[in-house]
Amino acid sequence: MPFQPVQQEKLSRGVVRQIELLILRGLLRPGERLPSERELAERMGVSRPSLREAIADLQERGLLVSRAGSGVFVADMLGSAFSEALIKLFATHEEAVVDYVSFRRDLEGMCADRAARFGSDTDLKVIDTVFRKMEAAHLKRNPADEAELDAEFHLAIIEASHNIIMLHTMRVMFDLLKAGVFYNRQQMFRQRSTRDLLLEQHRAINAAIQARDPQAARQAAEAHMNKVEQTLGELRRADRNEDVARLRYQHELARE
Repeated sequence: MPFQPVQQEKLSRGVVRQIELLILRGLLRPGERLPSERELAERMGVSRPSLREAIADLQERGLLVSRAGSGVFVADMLGSAFSEALIKLFATHEEAVVDYVSFRRDLEGMCADRAARFGSDTDLKVIDTVFRKMEAAHLKRNPADEAELDAEFHLAIIEASHNIIMLHTMRVMFDLLKAGVFYNRQQMFRQRSTRDLLLEQHRAINAAIQARDPQAARQAAEAHMNKVEQTLGELRRADRNEDVARLRYQHELARE
């Protein structure tokens, strides 16, 4: 008979499984510092030797990293999703920007739909809280703050969709976006008319999710990405026009 004695799970293994799930579900993020050994052992109700054994296991598998004098951190496992050569290629070709926006349009529409369906009441409170911060930043007219909160807002929706694969995939995409690989997010918030429209689009996404209307949430998210694509096209045209104007000006000076 294929039965074996039931063995109680080692405490260290229980710690490993809990930390694994926290990383997998996005509650522990890349680069986030874990509490001190003493505090973590008390929170999890295990001895410090059991905790050390678990941490060593997670470090060996590349999920955690120890930094001398600083503590233990969640490893940046997503940083290797794309090679450095491919990231540089993304940054230098307009086609990558177009495909990036298209990719986000499809996935963010799906995420907004899922957030309206499956997000908990607390998930929706988080989304609404970030949106209220966006409103406050909008009044201060700080493009950097608005750009940062824009990313937080979209990531909050992705987290509320409760799909682990989508969460980690989109975090990679937003990490590249924050690094300016695809485009400069702050440029999106420099024109007052564009800033106002973007805020209203975020308001529409938030309202649809708070109303738990999946179809409206999807449509609002897709409309927002369509606007992003349009604005990027306008910025690129403006840059090209400026390049031509500078050449014309230099030519005019040379004729004097």
